[in-house]
Amino acid sequence: MTAATHSTLFPQVPETADAVLDGLDPEQREVALALTGPVCVLAGAGTGKTRAITHRIAYGVRSGRLQPASVLAVTFTNRAAGEMRGRLRQLGAGGVQARTFHSAALRQLQFFWPKAVGGDLPRLLERKIQLVADAAARCRVRLDRNELRDVTGEIEWAKVTQTVPADYPAVVAKSHRDAPRDPAEISQIYAMYEQLKRDRSVIDFEDVLLLTVGILQDRHDIADQIRSQYQHFVVDEYQDVSPLQQRLLDLWLGDRDNLCVVGDASQTIYSFTGATPDHLLNFRTRHPAATVVKLVRDYRSTPQVVHLANGLLSQARGRAAEHRLELISQRDAGPDPVYTEYADEPTEAEGTARRIRDLIAAGVPAGEIAVLYRINAQSEVYEQALADAGVPYQLRGAERFFERQEVREAGIALRGAARAGGNDSLLDDVDDLPAQVRAVLSTKGWTSQPPSGSGAVRDRWESLAALVRLAEDFARAKSGATLSDLVAELDERAAAQHAPTVQGVTLASLHSAKGLEWDAVFLVGLTEGMMPITYAKTDEQVEEERRLLYVGVTRARLHLALSWALSRSPGGRASRRPSRFLKGLRPGSGSLGAVASGASGSFERGAAAARRGPRGPVLCRVCGATLTEAGAMKLLRCEDCPSDMDEGLYERLRDWRSEQARELGQPAYCVFTDKTLMAIAERVPATGGELSAISGVGARKLVRFGDDVLAICAGGEGGAGADET
Repeated sequence: MTAATHSTLFPQVPETADAVLDGLDPEQREVALALTGPVCVLAGAGTGKTRAITHRIAYGVRSGRLQPASVLAVTFTNRAAGEMRGRLRQLGAGGVQARTFHSAALRQLQFFWPKAVGGDLPRLLERKIQLVADAAARCRVRLDRNELRDVTGEIEWAKVTQTVPADYPAVVAKSHRDAPRDPAEISQIYAMYEQLKRDRSVIDFEDVLLLTVGILQDRHDIADQIRSQYQHFVVDEYQDVSPLQQRLLDLWLGDRDNLCVVGDASQTIYSFTGATPDHLLNFRTRHPAATVVKLVRDYRSTPQVVHLANGLLSQARGRAAEHRLELISQRDAGPDPVYTEYADEPTEAEGTARRIRDLIAAGVPAGEIAVLYRINAQSEVYEQALADAGVPYQLRGAERFFERQEVREAGIALRGAARAGGNDSLLDDVDDLPAQVRAVLSTKGWTSQPPSGSGAVRDRWESLAALVRLAEDFARAKSGATLSDLVAELDERAAAQHAPTVQGVTLASLHSAKGLEWDAVFLVGLTEGMMPITYAKTDEQVEEERRLLYVGVTRARLHLALSWALSRSPGGRASRRPSRFLKGLRPGSGSLGAVASGASGSFERGAAAARRGPRGPVLCRVCGATLTEAGAMKLLRCEDCPSDMDEGLYERLRDWRSEQARELGQPAYCVFTDKTLMAIAERVPATGGELSAISGVGARKLVRFGDDVLAICAGGEGGAGADET
């Protein structure tokens, strides 16, 4: 099998240079043999680009055509650079420099600074946010913690795009960029920040590149010394190069052209940081004699996943779309993508958790499953649904919802307002619970309308808005609920998620999923306003959203599920529409010519509709009221209706659960949640059928724990369910 995705842990070093080429497909082999002149490798997702370029370097070194010390390979993350160095060692090409742009530049800056400037290199700032805060204070501009993050990000963007403070407002206007504050204000803070750096003799991360560029431009002797050392350059993820990084690369090269670049314009998703695919797209213009190789054999994903990815890009517009690659899967056929339309977000989360549980039961490791969403604020409902389903999970690129700074601060504010009661002036003239919550959270950044643009301010607002929606749902489910009741509910939800780190399902934003892959991927929340995101206004911004979804699709090796909800909450108006990007791809979504003719996959409405039939309203078994809150629906009663729970049974179940969790090495909620144990203690099931009727006890848990639970309910101790499994 060529271009294998997985290799043995300690592969044997190839005995000869020609042996380095063994196992490469024809296009990868062409890359490996192109050792001179400009080379442009257009590599689609899953096509083995790292394999191709590492074998190229190793073949050059092993054949004697490249000296290890004369090669500089640069990429964008320390992880990618480390992986490249490891592969080169395994191929017998140790000694090649594989670094990030910043790491390579910093080494050169540290070495040449005494000669070029004199004295010691100024101290490198680990984090610039405090200096930005000082600059804002000098300018008499008040910024909260999240605004500081956004303004800091704007300064970083300005520097990598080589925009000086005075030009910042004009450049922002020309690029249609959403600035987090008034551009003139940011320009002023930016200028003061640069002044403070000079006053304090410090440099920041971006200065490493800027100063290296400055030295190489001004000191030709130093530039010649670097060029004499490095004769050959390789740049990975070239679509993510910023103008400043390209300028540094040009200076490293000088008038030579021994440059190999690798990239895919269809995976450009970081334009907000200054990345641009223009350098990749213009490569053949700048280097007319370049060797161009396209890698389109996809070794990662099944034909069904690849077909969807190709269809998604076939609708793309713009310059990057003109250079898209048509991938060809090299894997055996797999299951069709599954498209599911749900009535509301909680049902979407529950349905997703149920499918994940089924995959795990079928043998797919939890660590090989991912749920990907557009913004981090979407994670909470999936955290809860997976916890309720007993599925372990881990978050990537974000804190757990209740551990986010803004959520903790909101909890403190709500708790204080609950204690103060009628003595809190914030709560004057507001009666109902949602209004009280909105009043309190308005002091923390919540507003009735979301802020424009993206960034930390938007993320903070999304988290606070999720708390407001939770309060609205809680008030509907529990008539007469107080602020203290809501605080207790929040504490219970937070406690249920305080679990040790386990090998579990990955919850991640689409941006943080770049460069990763899983056996099964669930793309959720695919509605207009979320995908594309509502603040994507221009054609270029919308096309970047399409590329972001493409990145999500191509993370899947075998199983792919795409879903959306027509309403935010149960019983809400079904006003949402599925993402425009799915039109012509999902069955029954209309014709888009050739795209529609190839539409494949199964389309469902609702979670497991075929098995469970229509889902009617859930009624309280005590008072008959309609239940909407997940915990109440699990108990089949309103939270404030009388409980007939056997307290002793509940405590025995909790003790048993703790023991099971220890034996399994999982958090307690993965056995049963508190609400499920409460429901069992209230209904005291005597048979497997009665136990399975309780929400949270599925077929898998019935087999695994049913005998123990029924024994405890009958007055016994319960024993070996987990061991037997």
